Amino acid sequence: MLQFLANNLWPIFLLIVFFGGTIFVHELGHFLAARRRGLVVERFSIGFGPRLFGWRRNGVDYRVSLLPLGGYVALPQLADMAAVEGTTDAGQKALPPLSYADKMIVSVMGAVFNVIFAFVLASLLWVVGRPVSEEALSTTVGYVLSEYEMEDGMTVPTPASQAGFQPGDKILRIDGRSVNQWTDIPQNLAIGTGRSGDGRPMALFTLERDGEVFDVPVHPMLRGDDRLRQVGIAAGHTVTVGELIRDLPAHRAGVQRGDILVEIDGETVHSIAQVYSYMEANAERSIAFTFRRGGETFTTEMTPVRRAVRDGRPEIADVGFLAANPRVVLHPHPVEQVADIVTLTLNTLWALVNPASDLGARHLSGPAGIARFFHAASSIDWRLTLWVAVLVNINLAILNLLPIPVLDGGHMMFATIAKIRRKALPAGLVIGSQNAFVILLLTFMVYVTFHDIRRWVRDASHDRSYIEPELVEDEARD
Repeated sequence: MLQFLANNLWPIFLLIVFFGGTIFVHELGHFLAARRRGLVVERFSIGFGPRLFGWRRNGVDYRVSLLPLGGYVALPQLADMAAVEGTTDAGQKALPPLSYADKMIVSVMGAVFNVIFAFVLASLLWVVGRPVSEEALSTTVGYVLSEYEMEDGMTVPTPASQAGFQPGDKILRIDGRSVNQWTDIPQNLAIGTGRSGDGRPMALFTLERDGEVFDVPVHPMLRGDDRLRQVGIAAGHTVTVGELIRDLPAHRAGVQRGDILVEIDGETVHSIAQVYSYMEANAERSIAFTFRRGGETFTTEMTPVRRAVRDGRPEIADVGFLAANPRVVLHPHPVEQVADIVTLTLNTLWALVNPASDLGARHLSGPAGIARFFHAASSIDWRLTLWVAVLVNINLAILNLLPIPVLDGGHMMFATIAKIRRKALPAGLVIGSQNAFVILLLTFMVYVTFHDIRRWVRDASHDRSYIEPELVEDEARD
């Protein structure tokens, strides 16, 4: 346990600061607005359920509660939320009613503060920059997988190979949505709602090949443990030698760190996936590898050998070098960052309710998944944690404004309906709907958390099966 804390102290600190800060900022918006409008504030809680610790000041119970699933400010004049927040002293006596403006301002300020916080973090990220790999920035196809192996052991052509994709194709749009980096491709496929006449998933790719722009209809397949739409392509990128494995052909042939692989048996290299596929298909013979070092190129003949990569998995054909993953630092404008996240969030929400989509609640992340996302980002680079925090704050702002009882948008919806009908809604209707949605919300959180933990266990097991090769020491660092 101590070793775990020592290895993860910095990621845990960043998780507490940014994840906890996101919740705190949201509730602070409600709290300050309520104070400004003269509302009675009973409680300011980070988390739900029984009180762990806290203090009382000026009549307000500031606390940290047991279940870290969010937080709340207890405002008995705004709504009876005893099912979530517990009973309050103010709930035992009559309180003056609130105006429509009071209800709307106090309800919306949580989301407003999250947006403000997101802009602050996005502005900081604009200054310090966000590191991104060359592969993640690519929009060019580097490899087209020819076949998928199905669960029954049968193989079928991949959607991309059937559609005629070629390495070097530049992907401009998917279903009319622009593709600016590789991560846009799986995102646009996942939220896709296209269907062919026979009910199969369909996506329209706009490609550029040799200066010609054309559309290609593709029928994605649902693949992987999460059953998301996939077509069978990998990103194009420069294949640079990052590390060498001791006593394998590349090491013995004099290949060096920083060499760039440009051709394999005379074919232009577009990605490391292409290289591994070619070695697998030609594992029993000598292959000509052409590298560029500085301003010169050289060719060396190497025969791939078999080596184990993961326990219990088939060995791969390899010559013994690991590709580098060079990063560049982007400085995206704060407005651009927030606009992109808003667009992605709204498109995802639409896909969730669209019956033509293959996206479901099981693909979403709850607190456990978000915490893991923060931890993974902070383990790579603290600047990535800023980007995740911007994403989470914008998501939280939008989701809380949905017209669902128990959320901020639900309070605004009830207040607006009462304003239109010029009299308050029946208390039993409001309380009953809120209590019902509390149960639904908690059930939903348990459901998505189950899938979060399932993915976590699956990925952790996959990581533990990796066999670390013996790398050649970098003499430059000795």
